[in-house]
Amino acid sequence: MYESGSYVAAHVSPVTDEQVQPNGVDLTLAAVERQVEPGHIGTDGKEIGKRERLEPTDGTYRLSPGAYIARYAETVAIPDGHVGFVYPRSSLMRNSAMLNTAVWDAGYEGTGAGLLRIGHELAVDEGARVAQLVFATAEHDGHYDGSYQGETL
Repeated sequence: MYESGSYVAAHVSPVTDEQVQPNGVDLTLAAVERQVEPGHIGTDGKEIGKRERLEPTDGTYRLSPGAYIARYAETVAIPDGHVGFVYPRSSLMRNSAMLNTAVWDAGYEGTGAGLLRIGHELAVDEGARVAQLVFATAEHDGHYDGSYQGETL
């Protein structure tokens, strides 16, 4: 079962009334990065490739087709008994863009990021609502204790 937007909002900071949706909370764009060096995902660990932060012009990122990292502005804390999912807002898809994300386990705290794929040139303002976080009730074994705990806090 998915939780209400007001329930999710209690675990997101900062959040405005405009961000609270019936079934989740919109996440806003804090920064855009581009990976510039290769990473490695091995059987005994991982290495994230070096990234460069793009600078907006007059508060707007002007993105060419390609892959980017979208960093969210809000701090999220996934509560006990829940799992978090982040979905793209439909305005991205309607502009030939997609946001790929992953499961956010119970106990995760941080700001998070998603893979922003741009299919056609797109201008995106800093602070624009680009994703929606939803919580589903879930049983879990333990809490998140991975390398992304406390991400960008």
